Amino acid sequence: MMIEVEKKDLISLLSKTQNIVEKRNTMPILVNVLLECDNGKLRVFATDLEVSLTDEIPVIREKKGRVAVSAKNLFDIIKELSEAPITLTKKDNNWLEIRQNKSVFNIVGISADEYPVFPTYATQEFLKVEAAVLSDMIEKTIYSVSNDETRYHLNGVYFERNSTTGKETYRMVATDGHRLSLVDRQAEFKGSGMPGNGVIIPRKGLFEIKKLLDTVGGEFEMAVEGSQLIVRHGSTVLMVRLIEGKYPNYQQLIPQKLTNHALVHRETLLACLKRVSLLSNQKYKGVTLSLSQNRMEITSNNPELGDAKEEIEIRYKGSDIKIGFNARYMLDVLNSFDDDEVDIELNDQLSPGLMRPHNDSSYTCVVMPMRI
Repeated sequence: MMIEVEKKDLISLLSKTQNIVEKRNTMPILVNVLLECDNGKLRVFATDLEVSLTDEIPVIREKKGRVAVSAKNLFDIIKELSEAPITLTKKDNNWLEIRQNKSVFNIVGISADEYPVFPTYATQEFLKVEAAVLSDMIEKTIYSVSNDETRYHLNGVYFERNSTTGKETYRMVATDGHRLSLVDRQAEFKGSGMPGNGVIIPRKGLFEIKKLLDTVGGEFEMAVEGSQLIVRHGSTVLMVRLIEGKYPNYQQLIPQKLTNHALVHRETLLACLKRVSLLSNQKYKGVTLSLSQNRMEITSNNPELGDAKEEIEIRYKGSDIKIGFNARYMLDVLNSFDDDEVDIELNDQLSPGLMRPHNDSSYTCVVMPMRI
């Protein structure tokens, strides 16, 4: 195998693989990427057996062949080379020679036959989606994904098609048992490719999808085939193994008929929570919200550090209430909002609170209270 390729094309190709390759060495082979050259194209394959990516770039000249090499070592070397064509040559011992002008590097490789069987797909039924829409949906839900490996079905975002509103809507939901985020989007999706039943997309897969969406932009294609989600744009194909299992009935976690309503300026509340939580318990970040006519008092208390109190003006309709929340959870929610104003709805100190952007009823966040 011999390839001559432009540096900018090669670095762009390899950068997409860096977060996918397995760094924990549970399977040493997974620190490698597979390079394959044929028909004027250099293709790269990277996988950790859950998230897989393949892409290709044109080459200046080539002699076909295949080899697997360390993704990080290859990327680090290419990154430091100058902006000029680079030649990659596979040696008889599966080493890879990297040459540019007077610079020559030889890195250890392995036979392509040892690389894991790469996933494939046959479906041609794809859903077309705007990158900005899907990226926004991921950003508004991924922070609520659970880190608890024993509750594996909560280790991802639930994605489903919903027609209950009269229009076809796509919904993403995530919860870790302490908070929930739900976002609906209408009309931006077109075509077929998603099943009627929802699927659970794992956190790592979502991060890689979002990175791809934000890097390239434009219109993407998505499909589900068997137990994998396929996302593609041009020559880039990302395949994510879906989480098996039944997602909980998240509708039961969304409180109804809340009696206390507050309208708060987002930036004011955000800054206040950041300050007051500095003197809260460092692990649980508990703060107390006291709401009464047109005012919200936020307090924290940590015997080892001290206490803090701050008051902000709000528009409030309801009875006086005092309730505790994890400030970190509230900050995550507020950072995901785009509106200047936030609706907060509460029932009592033991019931979950509901937060929404004032002008976007299609985005709902639920935060469970804390005992302070």
